[in-house]
Amino acid sequence: MIVYGKQIVLYILDKHPSLIEQIYLNKQIDTKLFRKFSSLDKKIVILDNKKAQAMAKGGNHQGFLLDIKEFQYSKLKDIKNSKFIVVLDGLTDVGNIGSICRTSYALGIDALIVCGLKDIKISQIVRVSSGAVLDIPVVLCANIADLPNELKHSGYSLIGACMNGEFDISDELQQKEKIALFVGNESKGLSKKVINKIDYKQTIDMENSFDSLNVSVATGIIIERLRRKIS
Repeated sequence: MIVYGKQIVLYILDKHPSLIEQIYLNKQIDTKLFRKFSSLDKKIVILDNKKAQAMAKGGNHQGFLLDIKEFQYSKLKDIKNSKFIVVLDGLTDVGNIGSICRTSYALGIDALIVCGLKDIKISQIVRVSSGAVLDIPVVLCANIADLPNELKHSGYSLIGACMNGEFDISDELQQKEKIALFVGNESKGLSKKVINKIDYKQTIDMENSFDSLNVSVATGIIIERLRRKIS
């Protein structure tokens, strides 16, 4: 799997060097950094501009590219003891998914479940999330219909991010309770299969007359509110 860009390449070099299979450079780097790459005992390939652009598919590689091991998804059974998980119900935008991965990792979410996507475009999400997706368990769920019941049977309270929910349902949650926060599609919101099974609907109260927020921003706000209540 090819990832590129200086920030993400250096992040992987520092935190996940074991994932690196091969290193590609399109610019001169300082001796200290080159030694760090060399210490991995992996092949270092110097690319010309044309080959680097082709490998990055036109993206801004900044002269740094890596071939890393394929992403390892978690299984649902492996995360059922997690305290706080986030479920993405039909989100399609890579930018939003990447941002939610980054926010979730930063705020201490235990795992993510991504539902309804055949191709998650994980290499792009690695980049957009600044590498955070490599540090949080991610489960792929092809069909969301049975997921709410499975999570309820595992002791989770299901919270849906909705436009028509309550401003503060977190007061109703018991401390140390397991929570699954469901976040819906960018334009359609949560699917009916989820809405009919969630326990609480959470809405963000707006100070000014504004109808909605970007889904990744809204998710971050709700995560932080719930986290403060159950921590």
